[in-house]
Amino acid sequence: MLKIAIGFMKGMATLPKPLWVWIGVLMFVNMVLPFFFFSTLEAKAVLATTFLGALTQMAIFRARGFVRLLGIGHIYWVPLLPWLFSRLSPESPAGDLRTWIWAVLIVDGISLVIDTADVVRYAAGDRTASYRLGEP
Repeated sequence: MLKIAIGFMKGMATLPKPLWVWIGVLMFVNMVLPFFFFSTLEAKAVLATTFLGALTQMAIFRARGFVRLLGIGHIYWVPLLPWLFSRLSPESPAGDLRTWIWAVLIVDGISLVIDTADVVRYAAGDRTASYRLGEP
């Protein structure tokens, strides 16, 4: 598993620098900020879907390399985002938790649009891997 994770990081290094910023934002919102709200069901759900997504992406990477199909790893956000939205009401939650939930909804929603475009491009034949496991 460590070899796969290291290879995945090498694949990420092939991405344009602006995408690193975007990935950093995704990771911050989905992997760091939830720990500030860990007592909530919302934070646990975000962490769980992020973990499942990472496992899915590692499996795809192992099989296909660093390809556009990796966007499928965010499929778990499809049920998560409407559920998170349903948790918002005018009076609850409030404060920082509410702000974070909105950040997840916006950032992950944008990512799903990008992921959908990537998966469609992959299905249309854009299957070139920018990196494959075992490459230097």
